Amino acid sequence: MLIDSHAHLDDTRFDKDRDELIKSLKDLGVNLVINPGADLQSSIKAVSLAEQYDNIYAAVGVHPHSAKEMDESTIEVLKSFTDREKVVAIGEIGLDYYYDNSPRDIQKQRFIEQLDLAKKVNLPVIIHSRDAAGDTFDILKSAQDGSLEGVLHCYSGSLEMAMEYVKLGFYISIAGPVTFKNARIVKEVATKVPIDRLLIETDSPYLTPEPYRGKRNEPVYVRYVAGTIAELRNIPFEEVATKTAENTKKLFRIS
Repeated sequence: MLIDSHAHLDDTRFDKDRDELIKSLKDLGVNLVINPGADLQSSIKAVSLAEQYDNIYAAVGVHPHSAKEMDESTIEVLKSFTDREKVVAIGEIGLDYYYDNSPRDIQKQRFIEQLDLAKKVNLPVIIHSRDAAGDTFDILKSAQDGSLEGVLHCYSGSLEMAMEYVKLGFYISIAGPVTFKNARIVKEVATKVPIDRLLIETDSPYLTPEPYRGKRNEPVYVRYVAGTIAELRNIPFEEVATKTAENTKKLFRIS
């Protein structure tokens, strides 16, 4: 069993073949996909997809790129979706200092608000962090009261920081870049983070792994992420697939 713990199937790049693609996943070995939102519109689309297909689950949240678009009502709108059976997380949320599409103080404010929401509704979080490792960790550490669970998605930081997140109670998700020839740091993370704290993902349609790099990413390509991790750890492919699927179902409370 393979689970893609993070894919944006609501993206317009899937408009022409979304239904066919989703219906083909089980036959291609991908049992489940978690589809997070990035703003209110994509969160609504994610919920709709999850309720249409039994192999799709949704998360709702506002990405740091769109933090400046949030207002006083946004949290309430997100909260209104959290009692839906197929909504399993708040995300993706966090900080992005690479693009700085929203002012950093606004990013931090909206990140904290959404972490508070997750704790109120007892859902895990899906964290985006790019060029913001220090602030991301500090905010999560401050928010952690023993009830907060979540995953650092598409992890690109150091092994040392990954282990600090693990100590804090979080999972680390590995994506397509682990297949890239010169991705030394993420390969080290994929090798040394405890396997009971690892998830795998595609972040479709982005970050396509080898050998399809440069083309549209799809959930089925999560097998190349799993295969690379298996090679790095010198363990069977089936062990990586099974364990990361178990971890994903445990984190998102999917029976």
